Amino acid sequence: MSADANVEIISVLDLSKVKAEVLHSELKQKRQQGLAEIENVFKQEGVTYTLTIERGEPGPTIVSYANKHAVDIVIIGSRGLNSLQEMVLGSVSHKVAKRVHCPVMIIK
Repeated sequence: MSADANVEIISVLDLSKVKAEVLHSELKQKRQQGLAEIENVFKQEGVTYTLTIERGEPGPTIVSYANKHAVDIVIIGSRGLNSLQEMVLGSVSHKVAKRVHCPVMIIK
């Protein structure tokens, strides 16, 4: 990785699907634990990164962020929905890949 490269980690909290305030807190805590593990890997490897936490619907929020910040590539995970789930629900990674203005790498 180039010395002047910067990795931007964006995590999107979709709190609209969570009704109880207790669940909001639990969701945030689990997300923070997961992000701490990711941050530790980047720190151990000496990779420069920026962590951004957004609220909203994940697909459109990621697309908006990537397009506004002119990122070079979006690397996004796939949750592994089956064909029926993906057809009915649509996957976040598919929504991002269709709408973002840069290359997208989807990791299974």
